[in-house]
Amino acid sequence: MTPEQLPFTLNGSTLIVGPSGVGKTHMTARAVMSYVAHHGPTGITILDFGPEILHDGQLIGRRIDRFTDIPDGVWYGTLDANAPRAQSRDPTEARRLAMENAEGARALIDAAPADPNAVFVNDVTIATHVSENPLDKLIEYCSSAACVVMNAYEGTALGVDDPISKQEHSALERLIAWADTVVRIGEDGTPTIEQQR
Repeated sequence: MTPEQLPFTLNGSTLIVGPSGVGKTHMTARAVMSYVAHHGPTGITILDFGPEILHDGQLIGRRIDRFTDIPDGVWYGTLDANAPRAQSRDPTEARRLAMENAEGARALIDAAPADPNAVFVNDVTIATHVSENPLDKLIEYCSSAACVVMNAYEGTALGVDDPISKQEHSALERLIAWADTVVRIGEDGTPTIEQQR
């Protein structure tokens, strides 16, 4: 699939969801390049919260720059993200790692250029694992952009009933309600439009 063959249009807000390893980040990278091809790099913000952690022999998360070169003129902010459920030995350590993610995400949002034309966010729910998460700040930051594309983990492989998973699920529900378009990628990598307003 080339950038021109995205299953969604690059206007309004789009949320791409699915389990690990199905191509959410790759699709977001294609969206970046398609937007650049049509509008140039000026006014683009990328917030990359994707961790790159080995868990049970599988790489969890990938950054957007693994899939494309970031053009000059794009503001690209990366978080040195933790994967709290995969890296922690107990709930206390998991919360500490999640808090570090939330604090780092807030700092990136604060550092990003004001009034972006387009915002792309990789692994958005990494920043939402604790109640003190910056989701309100992020949604406000995106409010002036003509194009917003975010991706988020949706699955049960990393947990269901622990506090981080519950908080992540709550944030995901809110993001789904907020987005104009929701693209769900299945285990086989096939994208389906689940919501379009």
